[in-house]
Amino acid sequence: MEHFAAVLALIGVIGIGSQWVAWRTGLPAIALMLVTGLLAGPIFGIINPEVDFGHLLEPLVSLAVAVILFEGGLSLNLRELRHVEGAVHRLVLIGVPVGWVLGALACYYIAGLVWPVAILFAGILVVTGPTVVIPLLRQTSVSSRTRAILKWEAIVNDPIGALCAVVTYEVLRQAGGGATIVQAGVSLLAAAVVAGLMGFGVARLLGWALPRGYIPEFLKAPVLLVAVIATFVGSNAIEQETGLLAVTVMGIAMANMGLASLRDVLRFKENMTVILVSGVFVLLSASLDLAVLRQFEFRFGLFILALLFLVRPATVFLSLLGSRIPWRERLFVGWIAPRGIVLVAITGLFALRLGELGFGDGGTLVALSFAVVAATILAHGFTIAPMARVLGLTSPGGSAVLVIGATEWGTALAGALQRLGVGVVISDTSPQRLAEARSRDIACFNGEILAEATEERLDLQQFGILAAVTDNEAYNTLVCSEFAPELGRDNVYQLGDETDDAGNSLPATLRGRAIFQSGFGVQELAHRIREDWVFASLKVDNPADYARRTSGMPQSGGPLLLIAKSGRARFFTHASRPTPGQGDTVLAYAPRPALQAAGWQLLHDQPARNPETSG
Repeated sequence: MEHFAAVLALIGVIGIGSQWVAWRTGLPAIALMLVTGLLAGPIFGIINPEVDFGHLLEPLVSLAVAVILFEGGLSLNLRELRHVEGAVHRLVLIGVPVGWVLGALACYYIAGLVWPVAILFAGILVVTGPTVVIPLLRQTSVSSRTRAILKWEAIVNDPIGALCAVVTYEVLRQAGGGATIVQAGVSLLAAAVVAGLMGFGVARLLGWALPRGYIPEFLKAPVLLVAVIATFVGSNAIEQETGLLAVTVMGIAMANMGLASLRDVLRFKENMTVILVSGVFVLLSASLDLAVLRQFEFRFGLFILALLFLVRPATVFLSLLGSRIPWRERLFVGWIAPRGIVLVAITGLFALRLGELGFGDGGTLVALSFAVVAATILAHGFTIAPMARVLGLTSPGGSAVLVIGATEWGTALAGALQRLGVGVVISDTSPQRLAEARSRDIACFNGEILAEATEERLDLQQFGILAAVTDNEAYNTLVCSEFAPELGRDNVYQLGDETDDAGNSLPATLRGRAIFQSGFGVQELAHRIREDWVFASLKVDNPADYARRTSGMPQSGGPLLLIAKSGRARFFTHASRPTPGQGDTVLAYAPRPALQAAGWQLLHDQPARNPETSG
């Protein structure tokens, strides 16, 4: 028992540790988890999943994949389909059959598998694992339409690939009894329809119960989790491998019901998915058997190359032929197709069943599936970001700043950031207040940032920082509280810790980080504008020079924002003072004379003010 607990803890440390290292370094998290799992598993022998978990390994992995697929389904809003020009429909309805046929040809003529095994394995290969695609997209700044296409394809095709393998296996199994492919296909289609209806029915039941108070708040997340597991197991009891379809339909259905209650549990589901993805991939790589990998042959390498450079691109190009998707997006989607745990899990399951039917390629399939997973994760994990940049499909993802409030100071801040080359969008509900920003060619969003429809009109994936600077501090707090779970508590900022006449202030647990180190708010900021405080920038050459140029700044002013060479920005706050490095740029806000005396480059367009006459 102590050993089992130690293994679980080690898997958690390795998986989450790899995610943290990936966040700090920008390396693909999936690739790091694959490598660390290999080191802990077959290389050093610290973890041996088949021994440590025994017969529980397969059901644990299956349940984890079910929860991951359900959470992925919750992120699929049908309104996204209006913006992908029919690409998802084509990749499912055309891409799956085309990929199945081309994959079967490659399996037979290049990998040397017999036809029945080649057809079964090619059916599994139509998947592009969401357990891999979603983490890659989370770390990469890909344009919104391309991101939606890859995400939808991965989640929808995952259960379809399993069903393709089931169809092939059922035909092989029933061949002795005279059953035809049509009979097996009709039988499986009926089971798939039942599974889909089961998932949709459970979603409707929960959608009816949640908003009516039949489930208390503290039980919403547990009930949802248990419902997912029960739906998965129940559907598999009807027909093996249809559970993935049931939970996917369940997730998509609930995502499009407009349930306010889902917002309360969605963060819990996302956190659980990160843990499960980490654990599953460590188990996946630790389960690799070096003896099986030694069966890897030269022709298998050629097969993987054919899969990467022929089968996948041809599938995407044929599927999107005649569509309005630009060629650069087709090239990108045609390259990015990493496989994950579902491929290995289903292949391992059917490898055993094929042995029972007298086909001797089962062991070969296991080695081949591991090789495909490792090759695609490494190839696509390390090339997705460079290829997106080369094809011009990157968004400002994570480096842009969203300024809420087209006040005089907010517009000046957005203009200063724009002049420094930082992606910035300023949002306000009033087109009149946005007029000044538009006159400076600053990107504007006219609308209520808290409205549900905002996600359709504004790609929130591009923003790494939010600054709420309206003249209503309570509204600033509400905005920060709303976006903190998505952007991170350390990346939402607002005008500072201002108190009312009675000494009361809004709770720190709801507020964003205070923009100014001294924590002053709306009224004090208006006073400083009248005193001719302005924005200025300084490119840091060495720490000593930077210290000299900031030494004469007033205590309540000075450095405001650090813009790293990578383009990412961080505010100076009362709790955090980022240290500039050589080549970084610092944006300051201070009195004009102090900035000019210290040699800062002024960025503010407003003329000098006379404090005695300005109102």
